[in-house]
Formats: sequence, C-alpha cells, structure tokens
Amino acid sequence: MAATAMEAMPTTERQGALGGEQTGVILIERLEGNGTGITAADVKKLKEKGYHTVESCIHAPKKELEAVKGLSENKVEKILEAAYKFVGIGFQTATELYKQRQDLIYVTTGCKELDDIMQGGIETGSITEMYGEFRTGKTQLCHTLAVTCQLPLEQGGGEGKCLYIDTEGTFRPQRLVEIAQRFNMDPQSVLDNVNYARAFNSDHQMQLLLHAAAMMAESRYALLIVDSATALYRTDYSGRGELSARQVHLAKFLRMLSRLASEYGVACVITNQVVACVDGGLFGPASKPIGGNIIAHASTTRLSFRKGRGENRVVKIADSPCLPEAEATFSIQGHGVDSAQD
Repeated sequence: MAATAMEAMPTTERQGALGGEQTGVILIERLEGNGTGITAADVKKLKEKGYHTVESCIHAPKKELEAVKGLSENKVEKILEAAYKFVGIGFQTATELYKQRQDLIYVTTGCKELDDIMQGGIETGSITEMYGEFRTGKTQLCHTLAVTCQLPLEQGGGEGKCLYIDTEGTFRPQRLVEIAQRFNMDPQSVLDNVNYARAFNSDHQMQLLLHAAAMMAESRYALLIVDSATALYRTDYSGRGELSARQVHLAKFLRMLSRLASEYGVACVITNQVVACVDGGLFGPASKPIGGNIIAHASTTRLSFRKGRGENRVVKIADSPCLPEAEATFSIQGHGVDSAQD
C-alpha cells in the first residue's frame, strides 16, 4: 500500500509529502561536524531527550537544551547557531503562508457530513480535540481515523502510518479489521501500520511522546492519537492542592504534542473527558471539558460530541480559527463512523 511504498524515501521527502506548514524535517545528524563543534556524542544526548530534528532544537526554550545532561551553555549556543543556518524562523508574507495552506492535507473521518463542516476532515499539522460524555463516539472515530489516514491522498487519506496512545484501555484491533474491509484495504497491512502503546500514568504518557518523536524521524506517519489525553491526570493529581502541578504537566504535554504536529506535519487527535457543571441548568451547559484554559488554548480545533437518536451522534465545532460553528450527525456502524441513519 502507499504507506509501505514510501518507506525507502528519505525522511525529509516522506514528511514533506504530508503537506501542512512545512516541506520536510531536517534530521539532527545534519548539525554534526562541518566545523560546528558538534560531535556525534552531542547528537546522541539530544536524541535521548527527544530532539531528533533541527526544528525541535529551535522550537525548544534554551533552558531546556541546557538541562540536557552533558551539554554546556557554550555547546547549546553552538547547537542553536548551527540550527538557525538550516531553518529560517523569521517573518514571511501572508501570501506565502496562504499558498502553503492550499497544499494542506485533511484526513477523512469516514462521514461526508462531518468532513463537509470541517472542510475536508481532520487537519494535519495541528491538534484537534474531541470531547464529550462516554458513548458519544470519540473512540470509534479514533479507530476509523487510524485506518483512513493510511488511504491514498486522492481518497482522503494521508498515506501514512498511525501512532495510537491509549490511556483508558479501549483500543480494539478487531475494529480496525472491520473498518479496513469497508475501504477495501488489506487488514494485515492496516494493523501493521498502526503502532499502539498503553500509557499507565501521566509521566509514562509524556515519555511515549519521546518515543513517538523517534519513530516519526525514522518512518512516515500521518496521524497521532491520544485517547484520552486527560484521563490519567484526573487520577494522578487530586484536589485543588495539586491543580497547579497538574496544569503545568498537562501544558508541557500539549506543548510537545503541538511541536510534533508542527515538525512532522501529522494530524494530532486527542480525546477529552467532561465534568458535570454543578451550576449548570436551563441556561448553561450541563457539562464542560476538563483541562480548563490550558487545553482550550492548545487545541486548534475543538469538537463537541453528544448523543443523538439510536446509533446517531452529533458533533459540533465548538472552536476553530477558520471554521464557523456548525453541526453534523454521524452514526456508529460495524464498519466504523458513517453517515447518519434515519
């Protein structure tokens, strides 16, 4: 299939085909030698901390690079100086950015009505948050996206693999087989192209992003799913006394997720739980997504899910920098997310 055929291509070419706001990544090894004073040992230390590309060094605060064991302040200066020669981070015209976004790739959700209100599907290069009560279809849509991201570009896919971080134990590979059959895809190839990991605590969840960065630097990925991004934070941190620590940790996790989306041009999809509003009533929402302003600001697009009639579910665009508020109805079928049933 398309994703497998891309394996032999250089990383910069593979990632560039994804579109988004970048044309490819530059591997961290490019900084080594050439009179930069950067050695293979320095590169190894950076990679151990999740810095696999030149862009990742530029995007990180200087103090984070200085915190890497074995790197002096002078060495960090040399790394940044060399990195800036490879990547321009200055201004560009709106015209240039507009042209880049014309090539942006969207991953189909499997439901035409939902794709329509999102102008094509899930946007690559950014974070899309899906929140709602249990049994509203969030995890089912994640399973469908794990398959559709492997489709060819002309069929609404991203021609890439999927990374799936599961924090609630709800991932079921047999669902991928059923969905693959719907799209006439080889079930075995679909399963091989989904890399799954179960996170058991919030620190482990953060560590898995470091592994994800290493995998993206080696192969072509179109989608990164975290289902759910907030579940472990609700158990690892409790009470108002730990609220500040929780939000700081969550903000760091989301920042790294945003960095991966930007560097590799992948679509990052996170699900979020909700909490009941004790003061909600006739004039206010009965529930709200957890995570507060931290997760609200980190997400580029926010989708609100609620139950409909029977197997139907309703999705509303709650927040987006370019999409108007709109609703779409979809259904959950044996073959994944599909158009609503009468």
